[in-house]
Amino acid sequence: MLSVALMACSGKQMKMEDECRYSHFQTSFAFWSNTAEQMEVTIYDDGANDPCTICPKETITLQKGANGFWTGSAKGDQKGKYYTVRSYQDGAWSEEAPGIFAKAVSVNGQRAAIIDMRETDPEGWKDDERPAMDDRTDIVVYETHLRDFTMSPYSGVEHKGKFLALTEEAPLRYLQQLGITHLQILPMFDYGSIDETALDENRYNWGYDPVNYNVPDGGYSTNPYDPACRIREAKQMIQALHKAGIRVVMDVVYNHTFDVMGCSLGRVVPKYFYRLNEDGTYANGSGCGNETASDHEMMRRFMVESVCYWAREYHIDGFRFDLMGIHDQETMRQIRAALDEIDPTILTYGEGWAAMAPAYPDEQLAMKKWTYRMPRVGAFSDDIRNALIGSPFDHERGFASGNAAGKADLMRGLVGCPDWSGQPMQHVSYITCHDNYCLRDRIEVSAKDESEETRLRMNKLAQTAVLVSQGMSFLYGGEELYRTKQGIDNSYQSPDSINIIPWENKDKYADLLEYYRQMIAIRRAHKGFRLGDAMLVSEHVHLAETADEHLVAYRIDNLEGIDTAKSLLVLLNGGDKPLQEPIPEGDYTLLVFNGEADVNGLSELHESQAIVAPYSATILAEK
Repeated sequence: MLSVALMACSGKQMKMEDECRYSHFQTSFAFWSNTAEQMEVTIYDDGANDPCTICPKETITLQKGANGFWTGSAKGDQKGKYYTVRSYQDGAWSEEAPGIFAKAVSVNGQRAAIIDMRETDPEGWKDDERPAMDDRTDIVVYETHLRDFTMSPYSGVEHKGKFLALTEEAPLRYLQQLGITHLQILPMFDYGSIDETALDENRYNWGYDPVNYNVPDGGYSTNPYDPACRIREAKQMIQALHKAGIRVVMDVVYNHTFDVMGCSLGRVVPKYFYRLNEDGTYANGSGCGNETASDHEMMRRFMVESVCYWAREYHIDGFRFDLMGIHDQETMRQIRAALDEIDPTILTYGEGWAAMAPAYPDEQLAMKKWTYRMPRVGAFSDDIRNALIGSPFDHERGFASGNAAGKADLMRGLVGCPDWSGQPMQHVSYITCHDNYCLRDRIEVSAKDESEETRLRMNKLAQTAVLVSQGMSFLYGGEELYRTKQGIDNSYQSPDSINIIPWENKDKYADLLEYYRQMIAIRRAHKGFRLGDAMLVSEHVHLAETADEHLVAYRIDNLEGIDTAKSLLVLLNGGDKPLQEPIPEGDYTLLVFNGEADVNGLSELHESQAIVAPYSATILAEK
């Protein structure tokens, strides 16, 4: 029989994370609701939410304590049981929910599970360490979806589409050889669009539809019916990546929920966690039917505690915030401060925009233009993206494909967009991500009359600009293998045949793959491309006036004591004709020329002019 006991707070401020605390002697519960008149927890023997498994059950009536927390406990060893919580307000009981901070759940996340979290730690977990990050400017992020990266029959992976895929030798060795420092994984928390009881149907979704924020998604585990399995295998993946020297960034989606009344945030405390319009309807800055209210104290606390939980329990090394512009600046500053107490090298960056206008004052939102107000929180630079390949919302070309209209924005991007970034490492330099067209498709749409050879040159040129720009470099996984999504620009639920990375292209497009590897190596070998400080950029980077509108030229000089090179000279030709540019007298090594790159140098150059082939870069290092 379950007994009721008030949870002792022992003078310590209760956290939202304290919802379920397991021990062999009792399991304690603490749920926050400032509007509930009554709250109760129901204990189940089974995790399935269907009529056949409603009984046996026991109900615990929770006691209202300080600061809106309702507490109680179940005596005895409850491991292996499941629970839900519901609240009584406005004359009615809410539907049952797993709880706002559920850490383990049943299949499809319908009920929370009572487990011993220490039993989910893989062997050696307590000794797992984040790979060394001696210089934050070293960062090169590679974004992928677990299915995209491993589902191909050519991937060499046994556990295709699972967390365990990234514990296997082939994908780990590939990432190491590519030279990236961080792997950003599309949402891996429990999301609502995939039925975990029907994984054999092979459905696909990016996962931007949160249900339980603090639990890995069961679709990526080998057994979604076992609450501990998904947790253990997610940790195994992170542990293996750490051993390979690669940090892990988690894509988080705190800006909205899958729906409102179908999730714990909406059921346990109706409306509190969401922004409302003046007429009482749900605001929709996410474009998904609702937007969360990070400006509300407990939603802010939830976000702070949640990222800290992932950083501590799962050793996550960074967070990419989806539609970060919906959140308020103060919340992002508090998240940064809380993570700094755990490890200052943990990354924070996100999309500095919203899908629609949020129901909150613009000047307080975490929009890109206010990035400088949020120290060490980065934002994606659509400035350099649009300049290089054109806006994703039209079919116009960009600088890398022959349209010089973006030259000025490209030059701003190359120095880290100081007008909004504050510091260069807040400038996330990229041209493609999971959203919109991949690079191959984007160039084919805008430059469809060009030959594949020319389009490959455009591909290399665009990515070169990203990798030599000041800030944090971000690559979309598979671009180095000339991936295509068959012209689909929103592949969020397209099948694997559209989304998979084509590993069979490693031989066909070996030249492109090697170019990416060498460009990453060149960036990491030369501190001049990643000075990391606005004052240093202002002092050392000098953009040049050029006679041709399709040519961008700049010099990074006086690098003694900073770089192995005395100076670096970058020339980018976004036109279809070869160009020449005078260069200062010096003894140069040619690092990049005419679509080829070598961190050790292609040749020596002792001329007063440098040639830049069509749609390509010429990069020189002065000895």
